[in-house]
Amino acid sequence: MLKMSFDIYPLVRPFIFALDPEDAHSLAMWCLKKELTPITDCPVNPVLNVDFCGRKFPHPIGLAAGFDKDGDVIKQLFQMGFSTVEVGGVTPFPQQGNPRPRMFRLSSQKAVINRFGLNNIGYDAFKRKLQAWQDTTSVMTVKPFLGINIAEGDQYHGEEDAHVLGLKKLAPYVSYIAINVSCPNVNNACSLEKTDNLASLLEKVMDAKKDLNKKPFIFLKISPDNSGEQLESIAKVIKGSGLDAIIVSNTTVTRPGVGSHHNARETGGLSGKPLFRLSTDILGKMYQLTDKSIPLIGCGGVSSGADAYEKIRNGATMIQLYTAMVYEGPFVVAKILKELIELLARDKFANVNAAVGANFKK
Repeated sequence: MLKMSFDIYPLVRPFIFALDPEDAHSLAMWCLKKELTPITDCPVNPVLNVDFCGRKFPHPIGLAAGFDKDGDVIKQLFQMGFSTVEVGGVTPFPQQGNPRPRMFRLSSQKAVINRFGLNNIGYDAFKRKLQAWQDTTSVMTVKPFLGINIAEGDQYHGEEDAHVLGLKKLAPYVSYIAINVSCPNVNNACSLEKTDNLASLLEKVMDAKKDLNKKPFIFLKISPDNSGEQLESIAKVIKGSGLDAIIVSNTTVTRPGVGSHHNARETGGLSGKPLFRLSTDILGKMYQLTDKSIPLIGCGGVSSGADAYEKIRNGATMIQLYTAMVYEGPFVVAKILKELIELLARDKFANVNAAVGANFKK
């Protein structure tokens, strides 16, 4: 990858935005594969340090699932400065996803609507990708914190639960597995968030984990469209389940603040800045409902240090982003961290962990 101190993305963005959004993403992936994107020098400051899942991280900013669906550019994404990377989502069998067009920009609101439908290469092909990735990290003393997002998909009807199957196949190669029960773009996915279904699913996953030689952390990704009553039910199921963290949240099928945009009527999940307030409010509710007993990962609408800081103050220990890369480019992590340093120092927090949940502390 290229060593670069000058951010050229504002210069090339008009050309990228002239392309269909999915074609633009394919171009970005091609550039990453060819290592034509910059290696990012992220600021190093003790105030950014964070303890999470028993590990120390230099900062809390990670990449959400959906960008690298097939595990093609894991090394390059870590080189862009992310402290954690989540690949996928991946399903038991390969899926083509929904027909194109299936990704739409709402540029004036810095948002995206997608209805990809979990297009991916399936567990077995992904396993081979992860085996190759593991070989490249064998000499590292500190292993990169890589996660994989797994989902049931449309075509699986096996006797064994799809998530349990994914856990068994992929656990040896990742730090964590994110159970995706909230994708709005596949049939019946969100039904798994219903109390009885979720309790049964988590019990199966945790039982299967006991028998594994390598036991990855288990995260759960939830929807921002749950009602207060639904969140209470989810929190009750989660307590004592053995989950290691909750990702709050997935994309939304609602259209907060974008109703006037011509693409707002497209079906699919909305991400980007308009999702920020909704997902952050849900984050704060889950922080309180779980009695601060389980780490939370704030995801949805983060594109600045102020956004990340607000997620942290509402209970997030770690942060994930994706859509911000569409609008801000590959230097977005460094920009966020520089702003976050100033905000944490301004409020005299020793580090990120000290600021977690500050909005709910006297």
